[in-house]
Parts: sequence; structure tokens; C-alpha cells
Amino acid sequence: MSLHLFRKHMTTLLVALALALAGCASVRGLHTHATAGDPDRVDAAQSLSNVAFSPAAWPHEAWWTDLGDTQLDRIIADALSGQPGLRIAEARVRQAQAVAGVVGASLYPQANASLRSTRQRFSEDGTVPPPIAGSWQTINDLSLGLNYELDFWGKNRAAVNAELGRTHAAEVDLQAARLMLATALSRTYLRLDQAYAQRDLARDTLKQREQILELTRRRVAAQIDSQLELTQAEAALPATRERIAVLDESIALLGNQLAALQGKGPDAGLAIRRPQLAAVGAVSLPSNLPAELIGRRPDVVADRWRVEAASQDIAVAKAHFYPNISLNALVGLQSLGFDNFLDAGSRVLGIGPAISLPIFDGGRLRGNLGVRQAGYDAAVEHYNATVIAAVHDVVDQLVSLHWLQEQVQQQDQALQLSQRAYGLAQARYRSGLANYLQVLSAETQVLAQKQLMIASQSRQRELRLNLIRALGGGYRPVAVPPPANVAQTRTSGSKS
Repeated sequence: MSLHLFRKHMTTLLVALALALAGCASVRGLHTHATAGDPDRVDAAQSLSNVAFSPAAWPHEAWWTDLGDTQLDRIIADALSGQPGLRIAEARVRQAQAVAGVVGASLYPQANASLRSTRQRFSEDGTVPPPIAGSWQTINDLSLGLNYELDFWGKNRAAVNAELGRTHAAEVDLQAARLMLATALSRTYLRLDQAYAQRDLARDTLKQREQILELTRRRVAAQIDSQLELTQAEAALPATRERIAVLDESIALLGNQLAALQGKGPDAGLAIRRPQLAAVGAVSLPSNLPAELIGRRPDVVADRWRVEAASQDIAVAKAHFYPNISLNALVGLQSLGFDNFLDAGSRVLGIGPAISLPIFDGGRLRGNLGVRQAGYDAAVEHYNATVIAAVHDVVDQLVSLHWLQEQVQQQDQALQLSQRAYGLAQARYRSGLANYLQVLSAETQVLAQKQLMIASQSRQRELRLNLIRALGGGYRPVAVPPPANVAQTRTSGSKS
């Protein structure tokens, strides 16, 4: 093609482009409504006023090691290396990456080749003159086509960015799944520790009641007590043994749950020994909460990436209002028969632009843009709700920890008083100044207070575990979309 013809083609293209822009469908009146909230504006200052802050208090990635139990460390490491739920999340990441790769192909030229060889008889009465008319001929066609879409309006780039945003969200979802799995394993492990402690208490109670039964038998033999006291002492033993059996069942079931969470069979639960947990430390919070919380919690970061993807979807929808321009090129060989197929005269060459534009589509483009803008609004509001829920999650754990400390102090006093009353009741019973019913009543109070104390200690550990989860469990994002993108989407979406 000569330079003159190429310039003529380009002039025609520019004229067509100007006419196309004048005839494009309008985006007037279409805009987004949602605005991403500022985490610093979530009122939580008074709720956090009684909490100790520390600049280095963000959880580290392997936070469960602070519980000081090597068995738990191994359980979580095994689960994180191949639990089925995590493999599902990993597959979703690969799927999102593949989709992004498919969409990303639109940024590059597309080439295709074809080879056809057709044996054909030409009509004697057609447009082809003799000697071809009425004869059988072999039509050979070899072509290489090239197409490149000129992404003037950023449609393809925005589509790629949208899929990259969804890929980032899937990657963060994987980290969230890892955090939830580690949390579930740790929580179940804490409950296993609580079940062992309660069984120890039940066994100690059984020993005490067996001793009291032997004492009561001697007192009955000495005609100090009657058969009523003996029957009461004997009746206390089956109930205690039942309690031990119930706790044995709980220990076995919790072992099964740990095995299931690891993605292993029930036999793996049989190998789990009694937990050996470290003491609970003091509670502190990072000083830059809640501002930095949005970058520490996987659910918040994932929602931010979904907002970014939705904003790019709007850019794609807006670009559809403008002409689609591409360059096409063709080179190849075409001949009748094989004798001259490779000759220079068989060459086929072609190059030129192509333009398509929306003029009237019955409102399809405006409807599609409205769908994308509504999707963006939903993504932003979901992000806002997640931020608020994240701050509430942290505060809820702190409130529970604060009041649990008050409860533990009162329970400790109640336990000391009940133990004192139980000791006095035993002394009076041995001296013949009280009956067995008084001893049993005092013992029941001690047992109840000890059970409450065990439950409170276990809940204290679980609340600290929940606080670590609420703070993101040591998650550190590789990349987070800038908040400016959110504001920019609303501004650009409101233009006509």
C-alpha cells in the first residue's frame, strides 16, 4: 500500500471517529451513590479508653505459638499445609488468575493462520469465464491474519484491572481462610484443655466422696449416723462417675473435631495428648487502631479489592459508549492448483482500520452501566459494613475481657469462702455436730465455684484468641488499592 493510500485511510478513520463520537450514546444522569467511609470516623475512642496500647502489639503471623504448646503448633502446621477447605480457596485463586490472563490477552495483537484446499467445479453459466468455467479446480488459500484493538478509551486495560482486583480479593480470601482455620483449631484445642481440667476436678471430687463414704460407714457402724446418711453418701458417687463419663466423651469428640479440622481421619484424634498451655498474658492494643485495622484484617482488604474491581467494571461499561477501533492486516497466498501456489503472484495482502460504534441499542449500554454502578455501590457499602463490624469485633472482645476480669475476681472470693465453709462442714461432721447433708451442700458449692473458675479461665483464653483474630491474626497485605480510586470512581461516574 502506498503512503498516499495509507494517509487517505487514516483521514477517513479520523472523520469516522469524529462522527462516531458525536453519535455515541450518552451517560448523562448515570452516577454512583455510595461513598467509602473513613475508619477513623468510626466512634470507638471512649470504648477503647480503658485499654493499654502498645506500638508493637499487632499479632504476629504465627500467633498461636504464644500459647506455648508444641502439639498445637504441629496440628496447625499440618492443617495449613493441605486442609481441603484451604485447597478450595487455593483453587479459587488459580481460577481468578486464569480469568485475569484470559482478559489480559485483549491488550495484545491477535494473530491467526488458516490453510484451506477445496476441490470445486465451477459453473458453466456463472461469472467465471472459460477455461475455468465448467472445470474442476483446486482452490488453495493460506492466510495469516493480524488484529489489534486500539484501546483508546482504556476499556481493555480497565477490564484487566477489574480481574486483577478480583484476583487480589481471592488471594486475600485465602489468607482469611487460613486465619479462620487456625482460629478454629486453637479454639477447639482450648476447649479440649477445659474438658481435661473439668475431668480432673470431677475425679478429685470422686476421691473426696469415696473418702466421705468410708467415713460414713464407720460412723454408721459406731451408731453415730443412720442409714439415711449412708444412702446419701452412696448416692453421690454414681452422679460423679456419670460426670466423668460425660467429660471423657467430650474429650474424645473434641479430638475428633481437631482431626476433622486438619482434614484427617478420626484416628488422628486418638493421638492428641492433653494440652499444655502457657499462662495468659496482659491485654494490649496497637496505638494506631482503628486506622491501620483496615490493612490488617483480610476481610476488610478483600472488600477493598472488590471495590476496586467494581470501579474498573464501571470504566469498562463507560468505554462501551465510545467507538471500538482496531487495525486489521492480512497476508497470504491464494491460487488455483498447486503449480503456482508459491509464486509471488499468488500473494494476498491487506491492511486497514475497522471501527464500530453504538448509535441505537434500546438502552442496553445505559442499563449495563447502571448495573455496574449499582454493583459498585453494593461493594462500597459492603466494605463500609465490614469496617464497622471489624471495629465492633475488636471492642466486643475487649469489653468481654474487661468484665470477665471482674467476674474472675468475684469468683475467686466466692471459691475461697465456699472452701472455708466446706472445711468447717467437714470438721463439724467428723465431730458429730452436723449431718452429711450439710457436708454435701457445702461440697456442691465448692464444686460449682471450681467449675466456674475453670470455665472463666478457658473463656479468658478464648477471648484473647478472638481478639487476635479481630486484629487480623498477623495478616500483612502485599498490596492495597489506594482510597483515591474509590473517590475517583464516584466523580467520573457522575459525568455526562
